[in-house]
Amino acid sequence: MTLKSGKIHQGHCIELMQRIDAGSVDLVFADPPFNIGYEYDQYDDRQDDEKYLDWCRTWIAEVHRVLKATGTFWLAIGDEYAAELKVAAQREIGFTTRSWVIWYYTFGVNCKNKFSRSHAHLFHFVKDAKKFTFNADDPAIRVPSARALVYGDKRANPAGRLPDDTWILRPQDFQSDAYGFTPDQDTWYFSRVAGTFKERQGFHGCQMPEQLLGRIIRASSHEGDLVLDPFAGSGTTLAVAKKLGREFVGCELSEDYVKYATDRLKQIGCGDPLDGPADPVASAPSTKNGTTLESRTKRLAGNSRQKSLLSE
Repeated sequence: MTLKSGKIHQGHCIELMQRIDAGSVDLVFADPPFNIGYEYDQYDDRQDDEKYLDWCRTWIAEVHRVLKATGTFWLAIGDEYAAELKVAAQREIGFTTRSWVIWYYTFGVNCKNKFSRSHAHLFHFVKDAKKFTFNADDPAIRVPSARALVYGDKRANPAGRLPDDTWILRPQDFQSDAYGFTPDQDTWYFSRVAGTFKERQGFHGCQMPEQLLGRIIRASSHEGDLVLDPFAGSGTTLAVAKKLGREFVGCELSEDYVKYATDRLKQIGCGDPLDGPADPVASAPSTKNGTTLESRTKRLAGNSRQKSLLSE
C-alpha cells in the first residue's frame, strides 16, 4: 500500500484510493456529500444527478477494489440517492447487502412543506456473501432481550442478544427509562452532534457521533485491522478506529479539514473512551426544564381529561 496509514491524506478520494493496494483494507466507512446543496469549503454539493451518480459509482468501485475478500463497506447516505446507490453497489459493482439500517436522530432538519427529516440510511455491504467479519459476541454491540427487559425471564441470556433486523416499538418498552425507545434493531437512535454538544469539533457541520461509529467498527473489524474513510471530514471514523485499536487511513479534499482532524487525532490514544454516552437514549443532553416520559404522559392525559370535561 503506497498510501501511508495512520494519517489523513489531502486530495480527491478516487485518486488517493487508486494508490491503495487492491485487497488491503478490512473496513470502509463512507459518509459522502449527499448532493443536497450543503456548503462545504471546497466541494460543490450541487451536481447534476447523473454526474453525481457516476462519481459515486466510480469511488464505490474503488472501495470494492481496495477491500479484502472478507471486507465490509458501510455507506451513510440520504433519501435522495439511497435507492440508486444501493442498486449500483449491488448490481453494478458486486457488493452484497447484509443490513439496511436507518439512523434516527434528534435535532433533525426542520422542514416547512413536508415532515421534518430526522434520519439517514446506513447500508451494510460485504464483498463476499459468506465470508465477512461480524463480531456477534462482542458485548458492546449486544442489547438486552425482551425476555430479560420486559418479562424478567430467568432463562434470558445474560449476555443479551444481537439486535433484530426488524424494528418493533412495543408499548411496554416505554416502562423502561434506559431502553424506552428501543433503538437497537435496524432503526438506530443516536442524536446528531449538535452545536452545544461537548464532542462537537466545531469546524465541520456534518460530524458523526462516535458511539454510532463505535458500533460499526466493533461489529465489522478486529483490533489491528485497517479502516478507511474516503471522506474523513471531522475525523470521527478515524478517531474511533484509533481509540478501538485499529489501523486507519483517511482521504479528505479540504486542506482545512485535514489540518483540524489531524490535530484531533493527535490528542487521542488507543484505549481512550468514546465520546458521547453509550446509552443511545441518553445521547441528547437534557435541559433544565426538560420533562420525562412519565410527566409528558400525565400531562397529555390531563389535557385529554380537560377536553372531555369541556365537551360535556
